[in-house]
Amino acid sequence: MGRLQSLVKPCLGPIVRRDQAVVRRAAAWRPPRWFRLWMVYATRGGDGGLWVGAGLMALGFGGRERWQAFNAAAIAAGLAILAFMTLKRVARRQRPAIQHAWAKLTAPDEHSFPSGHSLTAFAIGTAMLWNFPTFGWVLMFCAASVALSRIMLGLHYVSDVLMGSALGTFIGLLSVHLIAHV
Repeated sequence: MGRLQSLVKPCLGPIVRRDQAVVRRAAAWRPPRWFRLWMVYATRGGDGGLWVGAGLMALGFGGRERWQAFNAAAIAAGLAILAFMTLKRVARRQRPAIQHAWAKLTAPDEHSFPSGHSLTAFAIGTAMLWNFPTFGWVLMFCAASVALSRIMLGLHYVSDVLMGSALGTFIGLLSVHLIAHV
């Protein structure tokens, strides 16, 4: 693992510098109250309550596709959690260590890569979008809000969130494919 890290580290320098610059700017910004509330509620919704509610709505109002959508989202959530827990253990990237101007939230763990909130949000959102296009777009807006909140609240770097969102989208599509072929 040490050899791989020594090969990859020089390539990550520009990404790390940009990540740190964005986190510093976000931490220093004093946004309006509505924006602060949106970010805090988005991040808290991404803790799981939003996704449980979406699953229950799919079951209650989903019509014929409800079980397919629910099962795809459940598989997506499980795979997303497995992926981010594994990747965090391997990458071991420390979270931004910067004093935030307006948010005082504590992170669930010490590692930031990838963003588990973003990964799970996009995995579930993508699975639901595939089965319920109209409702799915609402969930994709929620997923994007969760992802943005992780950066704006100083809990993640941009690259953590982008990788989590991309991997989550892939996992969501994979779960839809698995359900369709079972």
